[in-house]
Amino acid sequence: MSALAIHNSLTGTRTAFRPLHPGRVGMYVCGMTVYDYCHLGHARVLVVFDVVARYLRHLGFELTYVRNITDIDDKIIRRAAENGEYIGALTERFIRAMDEDAAALGVLPPDHQPRATAHIADILAMIQTLIDKGYAYVGTSGDVLYDVSRFAPYGKLSRRRPEDLLAGARVEIDAGKDDPLDFVLWKPAKPGEPAWDSPWGPGRPGWHIECSAMATHCLGAHFDLHGGGMDLQFPHHENEIAQSEAATGEPFVETWMHVGFVQVGEEKMAKSLGNFTTIRAVLERYAGEVLRFFILGSHYRSPLVYTETTLDAAREGLDRLYLSLRGLPAVTTAATGSFAASFTDAMNDDFNTAKALAVLFEMAREINRLRETDPAQAAALGAGLRTLGGVLGLLQTPVEAYFQGAVTANGGLDAAAIDALIAARREARARRDWAEADRIRDELTQQGVVLEDGAAGTVWRRG
Repeated sequence: MSALAIHNSLTGTRTAFRPLHPGRVGMYVCGMTVYDYCHLGHARVLVVFDVVARYLRHLGFELTYVRNITDIDDKIIRRAAENGEYIGALTERFIRAMDEDAAALGVLPPDHQPRATAHIADILAMIQTLIDKGYAYVGTSGDVLYDVSRFAPYGKLSRRRPEDLLAGARVEIDAGKDDPLDFVLWKPAKPGEPAWDSPWGPGRPGWHIECSAMATHCLGAHFDLHGGGMDLQFPHHENEIAQSEAATGEPFVETWMHVGFVQVGEEKMAKSLGNFTTIRAVLERYAGEVLRFFILGSHYRSPLVYTETTLDAAREGLDRLYLSLRGLPAVTTAATGSFAASFTDAMNDDFNTAKALAVLFEMAREINRLRETDPAQAAALGAGLRTLGGVLGLLQTPVEAYFQGAVTANGGLDAAAIDALIAARREARARRDWAEADRIRDELTQQGVVLEDGAAGTVWRRG
């Protein structure tokens, strides 16, 4: 089998993964700015790095997974003001919503979920270090700013040269800066805004410094993996590198991972474009596991095109995997055969979940082939399918609960109502009232419920 190789955004190459400390991995992922509900772009980041965490642990690594929360910034302040709501109440509400959405997607909690407002002391200490080393200064407007010209490797992650950024007018001109590329580390508070005391007056942190301070606090100055959405590569992650390496004098991160955009048509999904769909809106029509399956059906660095058609296809695919498990007896020993090696090779290929899912479908086909000729082997292979599916956070729901719960999740009849109709149909068939039995079947079919009559009785699933 191959060794785990990861595409490193810093080098632009795929290289074998070797942790800095044998057997131990530190991973930091940029989390949410909590002023609104999470959209599908956030869902992709949550699911992808949940799978990365699960797989690293599956390989036997001792992982420390950190995913931060930004709970103070301009958007949060504006939204609270618009709502007439205390900032703390706003952020707590959306943190709860984020955690609920993550749980619905089968995302396990990270080991640490630091909040920016709980790390003001770390932020102030890092800013002071940057000033002391000559990498930061107080601008004429009172902002504390990072001096990009002092950090020679600036642009090494995004492969953008400072002179090209200036020539392309990609930065906003600010008279309070020595250079247009310089970015804010600490900003003075405006009247009525939340503020913390600092050597430079009451204020609050800039966005970029939060992650540098929280990451180094939780994982140290130099750690293994840092991830986030593709849109964070520049300027956020570029600025994290500049701040952190200037402050600590050490390399910041060994391997950078960036998740591709979710697209609606030809455009990326983003709140700024007004074309975003929240996780909650999707979960009104699709089960969380279906959305997770949809996300994992594409390689994490590729664009993910969102339509109802692609979600319907994901639901049908997940149904096929669960159908292969239906009716299999419980066994104590799982069998994976050669499938485990193929699955591992797929995941070692830069976490290629699309290839890994293809292996699961091969297993399902083999289970269906063996179901009649070798039911014991089919059952053992079914247990193996659940085991490998679990590495992706899939196929852990009891089969009937999956099929019956899916109907309710999509706004159809609940399980009790369906069971009552099936009982009524059974009684109609017992008295040979075939017209009534057919009417009930047709009613259930219109509700998206498929009945399967067998020797053990009638079972149902979503169509």
